[in-house]
Amino acid sequence: MNDSLPIKAQVSYRFTATAESVFDAWTTSSKVRQWFAPGLGEMSRVAIDARVGGAFLFAQRRGMADVEHVGNYKEVERPTRLVFTWQVKGTPDISLVSINIEPTSEGCELELTHALPSHWGDYGEKAAASWRKMLDAMAAALK
Repeated sequence: MNDSLPIKAQVSYRFTATAESVFDAWTTSSKVRQWFAPGLGEMSRVAIDARVGGAFLFAQRRGMADVEHVGNYKEVERPTRLVFTWQVKGTPDISLVSINIEPTSEGCELELTHALPSHWGDYGEKAAASWRKMLDAMAAALK
């Protein structure tokens, strides 16, 4: 992992859905709309080009403005691995999200690591909690 991003939020999550279904939930616009940042606002726009070098944009209406999460794909290995940069548009910080998905007899297990810049300090656990909430929403959407 990049030493310039020493804060790590890590989450393990078991799904009853297949590895392919979970992977596709990350890379399909209609599916992202179902689970991204639940309770924070309506998804106003989702654009995904899920290939190495491709980009994504998740725009969510929060109050009177859209908050845009953007990134670029570094690794795309369906259905087991996805690595992408993560940034709130208009802010200087860029972090890195790595997702590994392992098929199991009951579905799959996902391991997510969100590496953040050191000045985010104690934000690692808050980021992990946010990802857990989104993975709960993803699991519900995949039933």
